[in-house]
Amino acid sequence: MILAKNIHKFYDSLEVLKGVDIHIQKGEIVSIVGASGAGKTTLLQILGTLDTPSVENGTSLHINGEDVLKMKDKAISKFRNHHLGFIFQFHQLLPEFTALENVCIPAFIAGKDKKETEMEALRLLDYLGLSHRTHHKPNEMSGGEQQRVAVARALINKPAVIFADEPSGNLDTVSAENLHQLFFKLRDEFGQTFVIVTHNEDLANMADRKLTMVDGLISL
Repeated sequence: MILAKNIHKFYDSLEVLKGVDIHIQKGEIVSIVGASGAGKTTLLQILGTLDTPSVENGTSLHINGEDVLKMKDKAISKFRNHHLGFIFQFHQLLPEFTALENVCIPAFIAGKDKKETEMEALRLLDYLGLSHRTHHKPNEMSGGEQQRVAVARALINKPAVIFADEPSGNLDTVSAENLHQLFFKLRDEFGQTFVIVTHNEDLANMADRKLTMVDGLISL
């Protein structure tokens, strides 16, 4: 599903990633933990094609069988939209749009039919217990509800992989626990692969595998 080799990242003279190798299987839930500054989010952004590795001999990144580092910008944007989903600590919902509209946005970008997209968005919102919030805007919802809307948005295009960066970091304990359970329910029902950067030890320990980053490398 995800096969990355020799991933380096420099910011000027600062080497944040120092040759990371990682292999993640389809349907696997992998957590990535480590101290602040260890390179967790940088790695997640590169695996999710939101950033690119610094050029090194032997560097490669394959996702779902595709060599993404060889794709042009337009192709990689299309690949990301169709095959990858993202959940962030701060849900990043657009405040002027309703829950339904926010969920639909990635599908509209992909050029999908409006009526079919809205039906799928309604199905996802109902599945996530948000049918009563369909026409509410983000400021009319709780933090946990907003994050579930963000999950529905990440799922709308039926992505193969979902990347989550501190997804429960801005939630209360109960909402965080509900979100964590939801990830495993989604994996079991839809077969998605999850890569989760988190400081939450409970979530990290629930994963199929917990990887620890230390000083730009995955600790063995």
